[in-house]
Amino acid sequence: MFSMVRAIVRPDKVNDVLASLLDNGFPAVTKFNVAGRGKQRGIKIGEITYDEIPKTLLMCVVPASDVEFVIKTIMAAARTGDKGAFGDGKIFVSPVDSVYTVSSGIKEVKPGVIEEVK
Repeated sequence: MFSMVRAIVRPDKVNDVLASLLDNGFPAVTKFNVAGRGKQRGIKIGEITYDEIPKTLLMCVVPASDVEFVIKTIMAAARTGDKGAFGDGKIFVSPVDSVYTVSSGIKEVKPGVIEEVK
């Protein structure tokens, strides 16, 4: 079985997270620039409240057995300082039933178990 790991991180931490994932054997990542807010409801600087904070969404599909390692890898690279800070991000994990490769027509239902789809 596979899992999709979605990590919302600070834009200034993206390169650190991507490098750490690559170094640990997880090179396949999709990246989106997004904006949003967490529990802190944005940020207030003087009289101006910034309701939507720029973040980056990273998505990767990994074998379920690797999820905890990938989460720890992302957290270590995305955390601000030793203790972290508000706005460092969130990680969401969802099950993935199967993976299709468009170019080859291969369906992978579990890591290493493939079927050809025509």
